[in-house]
Amino acid sequence: MLARVWSSSVIGVEAFMVEVEVDIARGMPGFLTVGLPDQAVKESRERIKTALTNAGYWIPSRHITINLAPADVKKEGTSFDLPIALGIMAAAGIVQKDSLQELAVVGELSLDGRIKAVQGVLPIALAVRSHQLRGLLAPEDNAQEAAVVEGLEVYGVRTLPEAVEFLNGNLNLAPVEADLDKMFHQANRAEVDLSDVRGQQATKRSLEVASAGGHNVLMIGPPGSGKTMLAKRLATILPEFSLEEALETTKIYSIAGLLEPKSCLVTTRPFRAPHHTISDAGLIGGGKFPKPGEVSLAHNGVLFLDEMPEFRRRVLEVMRQPIEDGMVTISRASTSVAFPARFMLAAAMNPCPCGFYQHPVKECTCTPNQIKNYLSRISGPLLDRIDIHIEVPAVKYTEMSSNNGSESSGEVRKRVVRARKIQQARYQNRNIHCNASMGSQDTRKYCRLDGPSQQLLEQAINRLGLSARAYDRILKVSRTIADLAEDEQITIEHISEAIQYRSLDRFY
Repeated sequence: MLARVWSSSVIGVEAFMVEVEVDIARGMPGFLTVGLPDQAVKESRERIKTALTNAGYWIPSRHITINLAPADVKKEGTSFDLPIALGIMAAAGIVQKDSLQELAVVGELSLDGRIKAVQGVLPIALAVRSHQLRGLLAPEDNAQEAAVVEGLEVYGVRTLPEAVEFLNGNLNLAPVEADLDKMFHQANRAEVDLSDVRGQQATKRSLEVASAGGHNVLMIGPPGSGKTMLAKRLATILPEFSLEEALETTKIYSIAGLLEPKSCLVTTRPFRAPHHTISDAGLIGGGKFPKPGEVSLAHNGVLFLDEMPEFRRRVLEVMRQPIEDGMVTISRASTSVAFPARFMLAAAMNPCPCGFYQHPVKECTCTPNQIKNYLSRISGPLLDRIDIHIEVPAVKYTEMSSNNGSESSGEVRKRVVRARKIQQARYQNRNIHCNASMGSQDTRKYCRLDGPSQQLLEQAINRLGLSARAYDRILKVSRTIADLAEDEQITIEHISEAIQYRSLDRFY
């Protein structure tokens, strides 16, 4: 007696289809699972036996063989409990085999027959649709998450008997539907706004430039100047999430098990702010079975490193690859996985250990060597990868007490969106998302300078001793400033402003 059930498993952020083959044969009673199962899959034997018994079903006292194909790829997790249980019942004649031909099945079984939620349902649903199956049978708690995939019928079940009755045609379940318009509408209500910040007009301008071009930004200023407050509002001036971006980000949160219980789609740009004690594996990702780290959880959003020099140097250095490539590759003996990590890096730091270097009122107690050692905690190569360095001065009383309203996040976002649309038209049919993603050839093509601009940039390069990477960063930022002004040609004004955003280069 042989039965087949479609299921799926996840590697990295992508899922692949798994054919669960169940054979019940005469011989010594036994339960054997093959096809490179991990320990959680092997332990499913006891969960399945107990769940079937407690749900009122029987297991034939025969030799049961479970094969998870393809057999040369590691299978992990508890999502195979339900497909294996249904496969056993189909082979035993309890469930109609024909009803399983066009459906994929995932779910973890409780000992009393309840079906628990599993991780990674969104990438699984996308894989099922690509495999051209009609639908997906999933835990009720995961059904809304899977239902955001258009063109796929998703059925949510709570218990094993409910799944059996549905497959046998004795229970009518309607496909679960997800209201994407409602999700995105609710997501547009931000709790914070750029207008909450008093003063700091130059810093707000730099954040606008950073958002318009997707540039990384470093804010340097004394304690209490508003660096963290500004960074938390950076995501509110970025363009709104598209459905494609939301699905990309939700896949990462799904496999990490970080989706909120009542949330099935990440509809706002992530803002991740890890503590400075984080390890390199926590930031980049890792583990025996690699899981995404903070840089991947910030995909399509903002990664904020507060007090950047306090992070361990090794932790900071491992960010070089994702900043350049927008991807993290983690290799293990058994597998190699890639996690997307295209994020905006926003960092903040004090100008010195005490925080009051060049403060207009408070006296700095640091020696020149202490200041130099403090700033050198961020390596030159990493600093080169941060496009914008901006000094954030202490806020004056007149600015704090002023009742004059400043621009809201919505008003700034409109200009950012206009600049992004110019970039989309410029890089049409290219794998470039914004100005910060330009390669060296693209920079030469789209960032041509006139005579005065070339002279000014040459003077700045020679005076500050900038690297070739810093030179490219200045060109990219000037291109963004021109886009915000809706100018086709980069002028000396754009270059001049871009050079001002390299304030830390004089220390290297």
